Amino acid sequence: MLISLKARNITESLTLSIDQKAKKMKAEGLDVVGFGAGEPDFITPANVIQAAKDALDKGLTKYTPASGTAELKAAISAKLKRDNKLHYSPEEIIISNGAKHSLYNIFQAILDPDDEVVIPSPYWLSYPEIVRMAYGKPVFVDTYEKDDFIIDIKNLRNAITPRTKAIIINSPNNPTGSVYPEEVLREVAKLAVEKQVLVISDEIYEKIIYDGHKHISIASLGEDIRRLTITINGMSKAYAMTGWRIGYAAGPMEIIKAMTRIQSHSTSNPNSIAQYAATEALNSDDKFTTYMTDELNKRRLFLVDKINEIGLVSCRLPGGAFYVMMNISRLFGKRHKDKLIDSAISFASALLDAKMVTVVPGEAFGMASHVRLSYAVAMDQIEKGMSRIKEFISELED
Repeated sequence: MLISLKARNITESLTLSIDQKAKKMKAEGLDVVGFGAGEPDFITPANVIQAAKDALDKGLTKYTPASGTAELKAAISAKLKRDNKLHYSPEEIIISNGAKHSLYNIFQAILDPDDEVVIPSPYWLSYPEIVRMAYGKPVFVDTYEKDDFIIDIKNLRNAITPRTKAIIINSPNNPTGSVYPEEVLREVAKLAVEKQVLVISDEIYEKIIYDGHKHISIASLGEDIRRLTITINGMSKAYAMTGWRIGYAAGPMEIIKAMTRIQSHSTSNPNSIAQYAATEALNSDDKFTTYMTDELNKRRLFLVDKINEIGLVSCRLPGGAFYVMMNISRLFGKRHKDKLIDSAISFASALLDAKMVTVVPGEAFGMASHVRLSYAVAMDQIEKGMSRIKEFISELED
């Protein structure tokens, strides 16, 4: 075979395949409503855009250090201290081409073949693939809707073996919107210290949080867990900067140095202009993020109410991020015309074909009984989309 075994074992993103089909329909002039978006539908703040323009005018278009500029590292260090009660020197920080790139670098740096990484399920779809690309083995631990999709510490303990290298914690969570409470994070921290396994704390949605929930960085819970934690964050969600591709990691210096070596021989430095824009964003106040979160909250409440009004489907109220996991298990066995609904994939496909609405099938996240809806979508689109979903479900037959 011309294609490597590693590449052949990487699965296609279900979110991308559904999105591509929807985009093709839109290009044909069809009125498609998309609930698949994984990015805020807000414009990047004006001061951040201006900072990028200023950098261009100043000719700041050259290479930067591979791990990022000193100015942006200083801004990240100050942000972590201010928001997360975390103290990291510039040498303990690396800036990469998005948070996903930071995660890729981490697993390339820490995993040997067949090392295990424990991943609570449902999970962000790229976690297992990034682990596999580093020749690691993802180990999934189910979480349950009745528990707000928060991991049970006993189940986590049972998943740890002598081959376990790391545990992934993602709070607020994609796809569930769950926010890990402090008491659970303390239990995870205690277990990680006991077993001496690393914790990868993906905190990309930390600013998008509701109902008085409090985001807590697990690394802030004591020096022992800080030494075992790599904290991941970035600019995409909190500042509507998805296309700018700036993420960062903070953690033990030896791991950050290893990540820097890997990055220096793969992508080298992140985009220089985006780094100057990110510095401006982090040094600004939170007015934009507060405004955006307030708007997302209105959509969240509306969407959850509309889902739970339908009757045969349901969802819980997420505490953070901008996703809802809709339970469709009661629809299994029903038909829409000649199409049997027996999985989230079949539901999503039939819905798109019949009503021109996109949702993300839960198989992408390790949960076939649910579909994910993003409410990073204009309110009029949410209203239209939910009307179509309600109509679609009313047309199902046994």
